[in-house]
Amino acid sequence: MRTAVPRESEIQSKWYLVDAEGQTLGRMAANIATVLRGKHRPIFTPHMDLGDHVVVINASRVHVSGRKLDRKAYFRHSMYPGGARFTPMREILEERPERLVVLAVRGMLPKNRLGRALLKKLKVYAGAEHPHQAQQLEPVRLTHLGGVATRP
Repeated sequence: MRTAVPRESEIQSKWYLVDAEGQTLGRMAANIATVLRGKHRPIFTPHMDLGDHVVVINASRVHVSGRKLDRKAYFRHSMYPGGARFTPMREILEERPERLVVLAVRGMLPKNRLGRALLKKLKVYAGAEHPHQAQQLEPVRLTHLGGVATRP
């Protein structure tokens, strides 16, 4: 038996629209990472980019469970001595909510060249407005099992 590996010409990428309003951040991010990676397709191959483009709107209205808004902090470092910075989740959600969604999805993608390429297929907007009408976005609701279910 030979393993079938899809060719670049066989891969057709779709564009999906996800409304983040009222969705739990972590569950939504896990499902978005699954779609970006291409795991929802029967021809999934781990070392290839078979995923679709995802546009997320209403990122400012995402739901965060528990006390994470006050207790969770994001770390960054300037690479200078004493350059550590901790930013609370609430501050990121208020100032740059699209960054919060990107950070959540980024943590669920591979930490290599492929993961960086997949992250470029994610477009996140704080409000309902986006410049991607020409791509004929397919509105979806993401299921908890990582699949894509189109809206009726």
